[in-house]
Amino acid sequence: MHFFWEAFVTLFVIIDPPGIVPVYLGLTRGRSPRTRRRLAWQAAVVAFGVIVAFALFGRSILAYTQVGLPALEGAGGLLLLLVSLQLLTGHTEEPTSTQRAKANVAFVPLGTPLLAGPGAIVATMLYVQRVNSTFDGLSLALAIIGVAVCAWLSMRFAEVIHRVLTDNGVELLTRIAGLLLSAIAIQLVAQSALAFAAQAG
Repeated sequence: MHFFWEAFVTLFVIIDPPGIVPVYLGLTRGRSPRTRRRLAWQAAVVAFGVIVAFALFGRSILAYTQVGLPALEGAGGLLLLLVSLQLLTGHTEEPTSTQRAKANVAFVPLGTPLLAGPGAIVATMLYVQRVNSTFDGLSLALAIIGVAVCAWLSMRFAEVIHRVLTDNGVELLTRIAGLLLSAIAIQLVAQSALAFAAQAG
């Protein structure tokens, strides 16, 4: 149980399901409640799938593509920076029906890199290295499932939060979320640059 709670709390803090609410509301603005609910569970499933895939094959994937963890952090940081700029400037135009068919925010940026970002992926890969028994593996799997369910619940009931906060409150939280996301993005890029500099040195 100790391993489960350690993994669950770590992933919960990194993924931050409550923190995704204002971002989710900003990215799904103007869409029907049914579409929002669909995007919520799709984003949770995508995040779960990405984390599980890297838990099982992460080291092999990075080794095969000759991509290091610093590069993964840098790429995730740049993607988050683009999303944060959209939230800060409010340039999140409602997509047309054709654009909706081509783009799905549940996959990018909600599922990844907002939920299943570099931090969650790296943390999961590190916990995999500590799995020494079947019980440890089951505990890690349950921790990942638990965090994914928490992320889905946060987005699923985001509309209730929207009714409480009203449009002005959501707009304020969206701007704050954009600011925090930009800071996280810069931090990821900086960590990536420092890691590359350490390797070069």
